[in-house]
Amino acid sequence: MRGRSTTSARRCAAHGALGLAALALCATLLASPRAVADDAPEVLLLTWRGAIGPIAAEYLAAGLEEAAERRADLLILALDTPGGLDTSMRDMVRNVLASEVPVAVYVWPAGARAASAGVFLLAAAHVAAMAPSTNAGAAHPVNMGGEMDEVMSGKVTNDAIAYLTGLAAGRERSTVWCEGVVRESVSVPADSALAVGMIDVVTTGVGELIAWCDGRPPAGGGAEMRTAGAWIVERPLSWRQKLLRAITEPNIAYIFLMLGIYGIFFELSRPGAVLPGVVGALGLLLAVLAFQGLPVNYVGVLLLLLGVALLLLEIKITSYGALAVGGAVSLLLGSLLLFENAGPVGSLSLKLVLPVVVFTVLLFLGLVGLGLRAQRKPPATGPEALVGLVGTVIKIEGNEADGALHGVVEVFGEYWSFDADAPLRVGDRAVVTGYEEGRVRARPADERGG
Repeated sequence: MRGRSTTSARRCAAHGALGLAALALCATLLASPRAVADDAPEVLLLTWRGAIGPIAAEYLAAGLEEAAERRADLLILALDTPGGLDTSMRDMVRNVLASEVPVAVYVWPAGARAASAGVFLLAAAHVAAMAPSTNAGAAHPVNMGGEMDEVMSGKVTNDAIAYLTGLAAGRERSTVWCEGVVRESVSVPADSALAVGMIDVVTTGVGELIAWCDGRPPAGGGAEMRTAGAWIVERPLSWRQKLLRAITEPNIAYIFLMLGIYGIFFELSRPGAVLPGVVGALGLLLAVLAFQGLPVNYVGVLLLLLGVALLLLEIKITSYGALAVGGAVSLLLGSLLLFENAGPVGSLSLKLVLPVVVFTVLLFLGLVGLGLRAQRKPPATGPEALVGLVGTVIKIEGNEADGALHGVVEVFGEYWSFDADAPLRVGDRAVVTGYEEGRVRARPADERGG
C-alpha cells in the first residue's frame, strides 16, 4: 500500500510540474508574442484609405516608431488615396526616408489608387508595389488656397518634378516617368508602372508581397530583407485617430463651425443658459481642430463672421433689411470660399451650404420680427402698464355727493392718486388713461363703454 501511495504521489507531483510549466509557457507567450519562434520575422501592416493629411502622417509615424521598437523586419503601408496635403505628404516621406525598418508602400487592394501625394510615397518607399487593377500617377500640384498665376504655377510644378525625381533616383529607380506624372498628370495601371520602372513589383496580396521581399535588398541599398515565414501584425487606426479623421472632413468641420456660432450667439443673448455656451465652445474648438487638417481659406472664415455680425446688427438697428441682405450674401460667399480648391481632401457641398445659410438668415430675421413685435406691445410692468386698466374709486377730494376731479383709485390691488377728466364718486368704476409724476389720470368707466 505504501508503494502505491508513493507512486501516486510522484505522479501527482509530475502532473503538477507539467501544469506549472504549461502555465509558465503560456505566460511567456502572452508577454512576448515573438516567443513563438525567436527567429520568425515580423511584418507590421498599416492600412490607409482616403486623402492624405495630418492624421495619415501621424498614423505612419506611430507605425514606424512601433516597428522600430518591435525590431520588425518590414513595415507595409497598404495605400488607397486620391492625394492630399503637400505638407503631410512631405512629413510622411521624410519619416520613410529616415526609417531603419524597410517600408513597403503597397497600392492595394484591387481598385485602389495612389494619385498625387501617393506617387511621392511610392517613390520614397524601400519597396514600391501595386496590386493588379490599381493605378498611380496624376501628381500635378494643386494650390489649396486659390488660383496661381502662370509663373507661380511653373515654379511649383518644377519643384514637384525635382522632388519626385530625387526620390526615385535615391531608390535607384527609373526617373523617365516623373515629369509626365507631374506636368501632364499622367496616370498608369500597375503593369505599365512596373514596365516604366515606377514600382518594383506587382503582387496579388500582402502574403505574396512578403514572400517576394524575402532575400532582396531594399531599393537604394541595405541588408537583404528576411521575411520568409513572417507573421503579420495589423495596426488599425486608434479611436482618437478615427475621431480626428472623421471631423477633418469639410462638411463636418463646417457644421461644427456654424454650431459654435449659434451656441455662442444664444449664450450671449441669454446669459446664464450655460448649455448653448457649452455647445458653442465645443463646436468652435472642434472646428478649429478640423481646420488644422484642411486647406482653409481664412478669407472665407472672415466673411462668415462678417455675415453673422451684420445679422446681429439687423437686430439692433432698423435698416429695413439692408443689413440682413448683406449678412446673407456674406454668409453665402464665406461658405463657398471656406475650402476653395480643396482638391482630394474634399469640398463643401452646396446641398449643405444653402440650407444652413437660409436657416441662419431666417433665424436672425425671426429674432428681428420678435423684437419689433415686443416693441409694439404695451408695457407689461411699471406704472405705464396701468394704462387701460379699470379700478374702483375709494376716496375723493371734494364734495362726495357732487363728485370730484381728484381722489384715490384702487387699480390691480394698488392705491393711486388720480386726476379725473370728469367728476367721480366713491364706488365708481374708473379707467386709467395716463400716468404722470406719481399720479394717474382717470375717467368714468362708462363714458366710452369701458
